[in-house]
Amino acid sequence: MDVSAAAWWLTILGIIGLLLFDFVFHVRKSHVPTLREASIWSALYVGIALLFGAGVWIFGGAEPGAEYFAGYVTEKALSVDNLFVFLVILSSFKVPRADQQKALLFGIVFSLIARSGFILLGAALINTFSWAFYLFGLILLFTAGNLLKPESEESHAAGNLMVRLARRLLPSTATYDGDRMFTVQDGRRVMTPMLLVMIAIGGTDILFALDSIPAIFGLTQNVYLVFTATAFSLLGLRQLYFLIDDLLDRLIYLTYGLSIILFFIGVKLVLHALHENNVPFINGGRPVPVTEISTGLSLSMIIGVLLVTVIASMASAKGVAQNTVSAARRHAQEYLEVEHDPALRRELFAKLLTEEARLRKLPEKYRRSIREEERLMTLLRRVHEEHDRTRVR
Repeated sequence: MDVSAAAWWLTILGIIGLLLFDFVFHVRKSHVPTLREASIWSALYVGIALLFGAGVWIFGGAEPGAEYFAGYVTEKALSVDNLFVFLVILSSFKVPRADQQKALLFGIVFSLIARSGFILLGAALINTFSWAFYLFGLILLFTAGNLLKPESEESHAAGNLMVRLARRLLPSTATYDGDRMFTVQDGRRVMTPMLLVMIAIGGTDILFALDSIPAIFGLTQNVYLVFTATAFSLLGLRQLYFLIDDLLDRLIYLTYGLSIILFFIGVKLVLHALHENNVPFINGGRPVPVTEISTGLSLSMIIGVLLVTVIASMASAKGVAQNTVSAARRHAQEYLEVEHDPALRRELFAKLLTEEARLRKLPEKYRRSIREEERLMTLLRRVHEEHDRTRVR
């Protein structure tokens, strides 16, 4: 599919326009998005992505259209998995909920810029070295295996390498000044933790790109489709975070589904590399007669695996228990350490009461393990004690 320079510029300007609109009309003024607001704008951004894909299908053909949708669905699924890491970072830095939007949007912008660079690099590698397909395939196979290993939350917390380096090079305050990135303290201009949050989110996303960019190049080598699928998967990610953050821990099988998808795409890349082979020590530098995986099969497999893993996660009693415990712990920490606005604290306490009621309804084996979590039990007692003291005042 040939894309003119005019189409490229219109696409880039359209994406920049959407980001500016998001900042001016939603993020510039700190607030906590309502469920209705997050739902409407999440649906709108998904709708824009789907309309764009329909346009590619109509004007570019069925094959490019299927490649775009396969790439978009894969990148969107990886982005949802990445939201859990964003949640860890925001919780670790104790970012007030009303100020989280700005950190997320700037992190997404940084991610889009960084991934655009990776896309150009990936395209250059593929055009110059045919063995790049082997490299990308091996990266995805390695990543698929790593996804099955439990990951420590500390690797994304407030003390990770990028943040420690930023703290050393730039003086920062210990407290927030709204959603400002810089403030004046003792007569000098210093950065606030908000800037550190953005650095942590942006820096972590560079690591995410190491699997997402090879994955989409495994589905299409058209740079325009790679760029647009990646960009549209990131647009609306901020709204999606506020829409499903209370359900993120519920998706307990999503990682397994992503592992299967990345393994599948890794095999697809290796098969394509064998089909186009000119590496001297493989088959004497001649192409290997192997069957390649079609785009239609790839799209069907990706959607099917995601549907199965999401449905299985939502129906799982273990997922319900894990999600309720995580939500209760997070809301208790926010009540005690982050939020000071009385209205927001009342809202958090109401959520906590609902979550405690859900915990009491869980099967005994889950309730028994929860009661053994002394830190969680202590946290919940502290919230009730603090709430009682506030009511007495």
